[in-house]
Amino acid sequence: MSGGVTNMDDYDVVFLGYPIWHGQAPRIISTFLESYDFTGKTVVPFCTSHSSGLGSSDTNLHPLAGGANWLAGRRFAGGTARGTVEEWINGLELPGPAGPASGRAEFHFDTRSVTLNSGYEMSINGLGTYSLRGETCVNAVKSALASGVRLIDTASAYGNEREVGQAVREAVEELGIRREEIFVITKIYPGSEMADLEASIQACLDRLGLDYVDMMLLHHPDRNDVKAYQAMERFAEAEKIRSLGLSNWYVKELEEFLPQVTVTPALVQNEIHPYYQENDVIPYIQDLGIVVQGWYPLGGRGHTAELLGDEVISGIAEAHGVSSAQVILRWNLQKGVAVIPGSSNPDHIRENTELYAFSLSDGEMARINALDRNEKNDWY
Repeated sequence: MSGGVTNMDDYDVVFLGYPIWHGQAPRIISTFLESYDFTGKTVVPFCTSHSSGLGSSDTNLHPLAGGANWLAGRRFAGGTARGTVEEWINGLELPGPAGPASGRAEFHFDTRSVTLNSGYEMSINGLGTYSLRGETCVNAVKSALASGVRLIDTASAYGNEREVGQAVREAVEELGIRREEIFVITKIYPGSEMADLEASIQACLDRLGLDYVDMMLLHHPDRNDVKAYQAMERFAEAEKIRSLGLSNWYVKELEEFLPQVTVTPALVQNEIHPYYQENDVIPYIQDLGIVVQGWYPLGGRGHTAELLGDEVISGIAEAHGVSSAQVILRWNLQKGVAVIPGSSNPDHIRENTELYAFSLSDGEMARINALDRNEKNDWY
Protein backbone atom coordinates (compact mmCIF):
# COMPACT_ATOMS: atom_id res chain seq x y z
CA MET A 1 0.00 0.00 0.00
CA SER A 2 2.64 2.49 1.00
CA GLY A 3 4.68 1.76 -2.12
CA GLY A 4 1.81 2.14 -4.56
CA VAL A 5 0.04 -0.29 -6.87
CA THR A 6 1.11 0.34 -10.46
CA ASN A 7 -1.38 -2.09 -12.06
CA MET A 8 -4.59 -1.42 -10.12
CA ASP A 9 -6.57 -1.42 -13.37
CA ASP A 10 -5.77 -5.13 -13.72
CA TYR A 11 -7.77 -6.07 -10.62
CA ASP A 12 -11.53 -6.67 -10.43
CA VAL A 13 -11.59 -7.71 -6.75
CA VAL A 14 -9.68 -6.08 -3.90
CA PHE A 15 -9.44 -7.77 -0.49
CA LEU A 16 -8.89 -5.04 2.09
CA GLY A 17 -7.39 -6.47 5.26
CA TYR A 18 -6.35 -4.54 8.34
CA PRO A 19 -6.18 -4.67 12.15
CA ILE A 20 -8.81 -2.78 14.13
CA TRP A 21 -7.22 0.05 16.12
CA HIS A 22 -9.52 1.69 18.66
CA GLY A 23 -12.56 0.50 16.71
CA GLN A 24 -11.34 1.96 13.41
CA ALA A 25 -9.23 0.95 10.44
CA PRO A 26 -5.70 2.43 10.38
CA ARG A 27 -5.31 5.71 8.51
CA ILE A 28 -3.26 4.03 5.77
CA ILE A 29 -6.40 2.19 4.65
CA SER A 30 -8.17 5.48 4.06
CA THR A 31 -5.14 6.83 2.21
CA PHE A 32 -5.06 3.70 0.05
CA LEU A 33 -8.74 4.04 -0.90
CA GLU A 34 -8.32 7.73 -1.69
CA SER A 35 -5.39 7.03 -4.01
CA TYR A 36 -7.15 4.93 -6.66
CA ASP A 37 -10.34 4.72 -8.69
CA PHE A 38 -12.30 1.71 -7.45
CA THR A 39 -15.29 2.28 -9.73
CA GLY A 40 -16.73 -1.07 -10.80
CA LYS A 41 -14.40 -3.06 -8.57
CA THR A 42 -15.54 -5.37 -5.78
CA VAL A 43 -14.03 -4.50 -2.40
CA VAL A 44 -14.04 -7.11 0.39
CA PRO A 45 -13.02 -5.79 3.83
CA PHE A 46 -11.85 -8.01 6.66
CA CYS A 47 -10.01 -7.37 9.90
CA THR A 48 -8.17 -8.93 12.77
CA SER A 49 -9.18 -7.98 16.27
CA HIS A 50 -9.00 -9.62 19.68
CA SER A 51 -12.52 -8.71 20.70
CA SER A 52 -14.24 -5.93 18.75
CA GLY A 53 -15.90 -6.69 15.43
CA LEU A 54 -15.84 -4.66 12.25
CA GLY A 55 -18.74 -2.62 13.53
CA SER A 56 -19.05 0.56 11.47
CA SER A 57 -15.37 0.68 10.59
CA ASP A 58 -15.91 -0.84 7.16
CA THR A 59 -19.01 1.20 6.29
CA ASN A 60 -17.14 4.37 7.29
CA LEU A 61 -14.73 3.54 4.49
CA HIS A 62 -17.40 3.20 1.80
CA PRO A 63 -17.54 6.90 0.80
CA LEU A 64 -13.80 6.77 0.04
CA ALA A 65 -14.50 4.29 -2.77
CA GLY A 66 -18.07 5.19 -3.61
CA GLY A 67 -18.04 3.60 -7.06
CA ALA A 68 -17.07 0.22 -5.68
CA ASN A 69 -19.28 -2.75 -4.90
CA TRP A 70 -18.63 -3.26 -1.18
CA LEU A 71 -19.28 -6.72 0.19
CA ALA A 72 -20.02 -7.37 3.85
CA GLY A 73 -16.82 -7.71 5.85
CA ARG A 74 -15.80 -10.12 8.55
CA ARG A 75 -13.59 -10.18 11.64
CA PHE A 76 -11.11 -12.99 12.27
CA ALA A 77 -9.75 -13.47 15.76
CA GLY A 78 -6.13 -14.41 16.32
CA GLY A 79 -5.47 -18.08 15.68
CA THR A 80 -8.31 -18.48 13.16
CA ALA A 81 -7.75 -21.62 11.11
CA ARG A 82 -6.77 -21.13 7.48
CA GLY A 83 -9.65 -23.36 6.43
CA THR A 84 -12.15 -20.98 8.01
CA VAL A 85 -10.81 -18.09 5.96
CA GLU A 86 -10.88 -20.19 2.80
CA GLU A 87 -14.48 -21.25 3.47
CA TRP A 88 -15.49 -17.60 3.87
CA ILE A 89 -13.78 -16.59 0.63
CA ASN A 90 -15.26 -19.53 -1.27
CA GLY A 91 -18.71 -18.56 -0.05
CA LEU A 92 -18.48 -15.01 -1.41
CA GLU A 93 -20.21 -14.11 -4.64
CA LEU A 94 -17.17 -12.74 -6.45
CA PRO A 95 -16.99 -11.81 -10.13
CA GLY A 96 -15.02 -14.18 -12.34
CA PRO A 97 -11.67 -13.20 -13.83
CA ALA A 98 -11.69 -10.85 -16.77
CA GLY A 99 -9.71 -11.02 -19.97
CA PRO A 100 -8.21 -14.13 -21.61
CA ALA A 101 -8.46 -16.28 -18.48
CA SER A 102 -12.28 -16.09 -18.50
CA GLY A 103 -12.74 -18.50 -21.42
CA ARG A 104 -11.14 -21.41 -23.18
CA ALA A 105 -8.39 -20.72 -25.66
CA GLU A 106 -9.46 -21.67 -29.18
CA PHE A 107 -7.31 -23.87 -31.40
CA HIS A 108 -6.90 -22.41 -34.89
CA PHE A 109 -6.53 -25.37 -37.22
CA ASP A 110 -5.90 -23.11 -40.23
CA THR A 111 -2.76 -21.65 -38.63
CA ARG A 112 -2.13 -24.72 -36.42
CA SER A 113 -1.78 -22.45 -33.41
CA VAL A 114 -3.43 -21.19 -30.25
CA THR A 115 -3.25 -17.79 -28.57
CA LEU A 116 -2.07 -18.21 -24.97
CA ASN A 117 -3.37 -16.09 -22.11
CA SER A 118 0.05 -14.41 -22.16
CA GLY A 119 -0.78 -13.04 -25.60
CA TYR A 120 1.75 -15.16 -27.50
CA GLU A 121 0.96 -17.64 -30.28
CA MET A 122 2.00 -21.27 -29.80
CA SER A 123 1.84 -24.15 -32.26
CA ILE A 124 -0.57 -26.90 -31.26
CA ASN A 125 1.70 -29.71 -32.47
CA GLY A 126 5.42 -29.98 -31.84
CA LEU A 127 8.36 -32.20 -31.02
CA GLY A 128 9.19 -33.67 -27.62
CA THR A 129 12.90 -34.28 -27.01
CA TYR A 130 12.84 -36.32 -23.79
CA SER A 131 15.08 -39.19 -24.95
CA LEU A 132 17.14 -37.34 -27.57
CA ARG A 133 20.84 -36.69 -26.98
CA GLY A 134 23.85 -35.33 -28.86
CA GLU A 135 23.79 -35.19 -32.65
CA THR A 136 20.62 -37.31 -32.66
CA CYS A 137 18.86 -34.49 -30.84
CA VAL A 138 20.29 -31.75 -33.06
CA ASN A 139 19.32 -33.63 -36.22
CA ALA A 140 15.82 -34.47 -34.94
CA VAL A 141 15.06 -30.85 -34.02
CA LYS A 142 16.37 -29.57 -37.36
CA SER A 143 14.38 -32.24 -39.19
CA ALA A 144 11.25 -31.19 -37.31
CA LEU A 145 11.78 -27.53 -38.11
CA ALA A 146 12.40 -28.39 -41.78
CA SER A 147 9.08 -30.30 -41.75
CA GLY A 148 7.19 -27.25 -40.52
CA VAL A 149 7.23 -27.95 -36.77
CA ARG A 150 7.48 -24.71 -34.80
CA LEU A 151 7.19 -26.03 -31.23
CA ILE A 152 10.12 -27.73 -29.48
CA ASP A 153 9.90 -29.06 -25.90
CA THR A 154 12.93 -29.70 -23.71
CA ALA A 155 13.90 -29.52 -20.02
CA SER A 156 16.95 -29.15 -17.86
CA ALA A 157 16.39 -32.73 -16.66
CA TYR A 158 16.60 -34.03 -20.25
CA GLY A 159 20.23 -32.94 -20.48
CA ASN A 160 19.81 -31.68 -24.04
CA GLU A 161 19.09 -27.95 -23.79
CA ARG A 162 22.45 -27.16 -25.45
CA GLU A 163 21.61 -29.40 -28.39
CA VAL A 164 18.12 -27.96 -28.75
CA GLY A 165 19.49 -24.42 -28.70
CA GLN A 166 22.16 -25.35 -31.23
CA ALA A 167 19.58 -26.90 -33.55
CA VAL A 168 17.33 -23.85 -33.37
CA ARG A 169 20.20 -21.46 -34.10
CA GLU A 170 21.41 -23.57 -37.03
CA ALA A 171 17.87 -23.86 -38.42
CA VAL A 172 17.47 -20.10 -38.27
CA GLU A 173 20.70 -19.66 -40.21
CA GLU A 174 20.39 -22.58 -42.65
CA LEU A 175 16.64 -22.78 -43.27
CA GLY A 176 15.78 -19.10 -43.13
CA ILE A 177 13.34 -19.53 -40.26
CA ARG A 178 12.92 -16.50 -38.03
CA ARG A 179 13.62 -17.13 -34.36
CA GLU A 180 10.26 -15.56 -33.52
CA GLU A 181 8.49 -18.33 -35.42
CA ILE A 182 9.90 -21.05 -33.16
CA PHE A 183 8.32 -21.69 -29.76
CA VAL A 184 10.81 -23.29 -27.34
CA ILE A 185 9.67 -24.72 -24.00
CA THR A 186 12.01 -25.77 -21.20
CA LYS A 187 11.54 -26.73 -17.55
CA ILE A 188 13.35 -26.45 -14.25
CA TYR A 189 13.36 -29.51 -11.99
CA PRO A 190 12.64 -29.67 -8.24
CA GLY A 191 15.54 -30.69 -6.05
CA SER A 192 19.00 -29.24 -6.46
CA GLU A 193 17.77 -26.67 -8.98
CA MET A 194 15.63 -25.12 -6.25
CA ALA A 195 18.66 -24.25 -4.07
CA ASP A 196 19.48 -21.15 -6.13
CA LEU A 197 16.47 -20.45 -8.28
CA GLU A 198 17.77 -17.44 -10.17
CA ALA A 199 21.00 -19.25 -11.03
CA SER A 200 19.11 -22.37 -12.17
CA ILE A 201 16.77 -20.38 -14.41
CA GLN A 202 19.64 -18.41 -15.89
CA ALA A 203 21.54 -21.66 -16.48
CA CYS A 204 18.65 -22.95 -18.61
CA LEU A 205 18.75 -19.77 -20.67
CA ASP A 206 22.53 -19.97 -21.00
CA ARG A 207 22.46 -23.59 -22.15
CA LEU A 208 19.83 -22.81 -24.77
CA GLY A 209 21.71 -19.71 -25.92
CA LEU A 210 18.59 -18.15 -27.47
CA ASP A 211 18.43 -14.74 -25.70
CA TYR A 212 14.97 -15.64 -24.40
CA VAL A 213 12.88 -18.77 -23.94
CA ASP A 214 9.28 -18.77 -25.13
CA MET A 215 8.03 -20.69 -22.11
CA MET A 216 9.41 -22.11 -18.89
CA LEU A 217 7.58 -24.72 -16.82
CA LEU A 218 7.99 -26.11 -13.34
CA HIS A 219 8.61 -29.80 -14.03
CA HIS A 220 6.39 -31.05 -11.21
CA PRO A 221 5.00 -29.88 -7.85
CA ASP A 222 7.48 -29.38 -5.02
CA ARG A 223 7.50 -27.76 -1.58
CA ASN A 224 9.37 -24.82 -3.12
CA ASP A 225 7.24 -24.56 -6.25
CA VAL A 226 5.64 -21.20 -5.39
CA LYS A 227 9.05 -19.61 -4.75
CA ALA A 228 10.33 -21.12 -7.99
CA TYR A 229 7.38 -19.81 -9.96
CA GLN A 230 7.78 -16.36 -8.43
CA ALA A 231 11.41 -16.38 -9.55
CA MET A 232 10.21 -17.27 -13.04
CA GLU A 233 7.79 -14.35 -12.84
CA ARG A 234 10.72 -12.02 -12.24
CA PHE A 235 12.50 -13.37 -15.33
CA ALA A 236 9.28 -12.84 -17.28
CA GLU A 237 9.19 -9.22 -16.12
CA ALA A 238 12.74 -8.88 -17.48
CA GLU A 239 11.49 -10.37 -20.79
CA LYS A 240 13.89 -13.32 -20.62
CA ILE A 241 10.90 -15.69 -20.41
CA ARG A 242 7.81 -14.91 -22.47
CA SER A 243 5.24 -17.27 -20.94
CA LEU A 244 5.04 -19.37 -17.79
CA GLY A 245 3.54 -22.78 -17.21
CA LEU A 246 3.40 -25.97 -15.18
CA SER A 247 3.96 -29.64 -15.84
CA ASN A 248 2.24 -32.49 -14.00
CA TRP A 249 -0.30 -30.35 -12.13
CA TYR A 250 -3.80 -31.66 -11.56
CA VAL A 251 -6.97 -30.22 -10.02
CA LYS A 252 -5.97 -30.42 -6.34
CA GLU A 253 -2.48 -29.09 -7.04
CA LEU A 254 -3.83 -26.20 -9.10
CA GLU A 255 -6.41 -25.27 -6.48
CA GLU A 256 -3.62 -24.92 -3.92
CA PHE A 257 -1.08 -23.29 -6.22
CA LEU A 258 -2.92 -20.68 -8.29
CA PRO A 259 -4.05 -18.40 -5.42
CA GLN A 260 -0.39 -18.03 -4.37
CA VAL A 261 1.01 -16.67 -7.66
CA THR A 262 0.47 -13.47 -9.63
CA VAL A 263 0.78 -14.63 -13.23
CA THR A 264 -1.74 -17.27 -14.33
CA PRO A 265 0.09 -20.12 -16.07
CA ALA A 266 -0.38 -20.10 -19.83
CA LEU A 267 -0.07 -23.87 -20.14
CA VAL A 268 -0.27 -27.09 -18.12
CA GLN A 269 1.54 -30.09 -19.57
CA ASN A 270 0.40 -33.55 -18.42
CA GLU A 271 0.50 -37.17 -19.53
CA ILE A 272 -2.51 -37.65 -21.83
CA HIS A 273 -3.26 -40.50 -24.24
CA PRO A 274 -6.26 -42.76 -25.03
CA TYR A 275 -5.48 -45.09 -22.13
CA TYR A 276 -5.04 -42.15 -19.69
CA GLN A 277 -7.42 -39.41 -20.74
CA GLU A 278 -7.75 -37.04 -17.75
CA ASN A 279 -11.33 -36.24 -18.74
CA ASP A 280 -11.99 -34.53 -15.40
CA VAL A 281 -8.73 -32.56 -15.43
CA ILE A 282 -8.64 -31.22 -19.00
CA PRO A 283 -11.90 -29.19 -18.88
CA TYR A 284 -11.03 -27.83 -15.43
CA ILE A 285 -7.74 -26.45 -16.74
CA GLN A 286 -9.25 -25.18 -19.98
CA ASP A 287 -12.02 -23.34 -18.13
CA LEU A 288 -9.30 -21.37 -16.36
CA GLY A 289 -8.14 -20.06 -19.74
CA ILE A 290 -5.05 -22.28 -19.57
CA VAL A 291 -3.98 -24.39 -22.55
CA VAL A 292 -3.48 -28.12 -21.98
CA GLN A 293 -0.57 -29.92 -23.63
CA GLY A 294 -0.10 -33.69 -23.61
CA TRP A 295 3.19 -35.48 -23.14
CA TYR A 296 3.39 -39.19 -23.96
CA PRO A 297 0.51 -38.68 -26.44
CA LEU A 298 1.37 -42.03 -28.04
CA GLY A 299 1.62 -43.92 -24.75
CA GLY A 300 5.26 -43.44 -23.82
CA ARG A 301 8.20 -45.74 -23.29
CA GLY A 302 7.31 -49.42 -23.67
CA HIS A 303 3.62 -48.72 -24.25
CA THR A 304 3.50 -47.21 -27.74
CA ALA A 305 3.18 -50.49 -29.64
CA GLU A 306 0.14 -51.61 -27.65
CA LEU A 307 -1.60 -48.27 -28.11
CA LEU A 308 -0.85 -48.01 -31.84
CA GLY A 309 -2.05 -51.59 -32.30
CA ASP A 310 -5.35 -51.04 -30.52
CA GLU A 311 -8.10 -52.40 -32.81
CA VAL A 312 -10.35 -49.37 -32.36
CA ILE A 313 -7.59 -46.92 -33.22
CA SER A 314 -6.13 -48.93 -36.08
CA GLY A 315 -9.62 -49.44 -37.53
CA ILE A 316 -10.30 -45.70 -37.51
CA ALA A 317 -6.87 -45.10 -39.05
CA GLU A 318 -7.58 -47.54 -41.87
CA ALA A 319 -10.90 -45.83 -42.59
CA HIS A 320 -9.14 -42.49 -43.04
CA GLY A 321 -6.06 -43.81 -44.81
CA VAL A 322 -3.76 -42.49 -42.08
CA SER A 323 -1.61 -44.02 -39.34
CA SER A 324 -2.70 -44.92 -35.82
CA ALA A 325 -0.31 -42.26 -34.50
CA GLN A 326 -2.01 -39.62 -36.62
CA VAL A 327 -5.43 -40.67 -35.33
CA ILE A 328 -4.30 -40.39 -31.71
CA LEU A 329 -2.70 -37.00 -32.25
CA ARG A 330 -5.77 -35.71 -34.10
CA TRP A 331 -7.99 -37.01 -31.27
CA ASN A 332 -5.95 -34.94 -28.83
CA LEU A 333 -6.19 -31.81 -30.98
CA GLN A 334 -9.96 -32.13 -31.30
CA LYS A 335 -10.16 -32.33 -27.50
CA GLY A 336 -8.21 -29.05 -27.33
CA VAL A 337 -4.98 -30.74 -26.21
CA ALA A 338 -1.73 -29.67 -27.89
CA VAL A 339 0.69 -32.51 -28.60
CA ILE A 340 4.48 -32.98 -28.45
CA PRO A 341 5.24 -36.52 -29.68
CA GLY A 342 8.88 -37.48 -29.51
CA SER A 343 10.86 -39.09 -32.34
CA SER A 344 14.27 -39.03 -34.00
CA ASN A 345 12.99 -40.59 -37.22
CA PRO A 346 12.51 -37.90 -39.91
CA ASP A 347 9.65 -39.86 -41.52
CA HIS A 348 7.80 -40.23 -38.22
CA ILE A 349 8.43 -36.58 -37.36
CA ARG A 350 6.93 -35.52 -40.69
CA GLU A 351 4.01 -37.93 -40.30
CA ASN A 352 3.25 -36.47 -36.88
CA THR A 353 2.74 -33.04 -38.48
CA GLU A 354 0.23 -34.29 -41.08
CA LEU A 355 -2.85 -33.99 -38.90
CA TYR A 356 -4.95 -31.40 -40.67
CA ALA A 357 -6.21 -33.02 -43.89
CA PHE A 358 -8.70 -35.24 -42.03
CA SER A 359 -10.93 -35.02 -38.98
CA LEU A 360 -12.58 -37.52 -36.67
CA SER A 361 -16.35 -37.77 -36.45
CA ASP A 362 -18.20 -37.48 -33.15
CA GLY A 363 -18.71 -41.22 -33.25
CA GLU A 364 -15.02 -41.90 -33.77
CA MET A 365 -14.11 -39.52 -30.96
CA ALA A 366 -16.57 -41.35 -28.69
CA ARG A 367 -15.07 -44.73 -29.57
CA ILE A 368 -11.59 -43.52 -28.62
CA ASN A 369 -12.95 -41.85 -25.48
CA ALA A 370 -14.31 -45.24 -24.43
CA LEU A 371 -10.77 -46.68 -24.36
CA ASP A 372 -9.84 -44.83 -21.15
CA ARG A 373 -8.27 -47.19 -18.58
CA ASN A 374 -6.96 -44.52 -16.20
CA GLU A 375 -3.64 -46.21 -16.95
CA LYS A 376 -0.74 -43.86 -16.23
CA ASN A 377 2.65 -44.84 -17.63
CA ASP A 378 4.91 -42.56 -15.59
CA TRP A 379 4.96 -41.56 -11.94
CA TYR A 380 4.35 -37.81 -12.31
